[in-house]
Amino acid sequence: MGKKYLIDTNVIIDFASGKFSTTTLKEVAKIIDENPIISIINKIELLGFKKVAPQILLFANQAKIFGLDDDIANFTIQIRKQIKIKLPDAIIAATAIQHNLVLLTSNISDFNKIDFLEVIQPTKL
Repeated sequence: MGKKYLIDTNVIIDFASGKFSTTTLKEVAKIIDENPIISIINKIELLGFKKVAPQILLFANQAKIFGLDDDIANFTIQIRKQIKIKLPDAIIAATAIQHNLVLLTSNISDFNKIDFLEVIQPTKL
């Protein structure tokens, strides 16, 4: 079985907006179709707007969503003690690490200092 990915909010928004090249769109679509996984933070970010695009709503309803538990909370605390990072990003990173997922994000710089986190940009798939 191949790698599994936690899909960051920016990737879903860019995918739904058609901002990727045809090749990248196909690769991201394959991940979304095979095993859509997000953090509860991603769900909040995606659905927290007054208007939510229908395809984003559909995605959020079909995705496997990892909630916040004590293990993720403790890992988030460790990450925040080691580096300066926004709380939502630390929770997303801790979720990916805890569940052995590769973080698929366009914001590599937000996560590149976190030990044990594998990060990939959609354009590098």
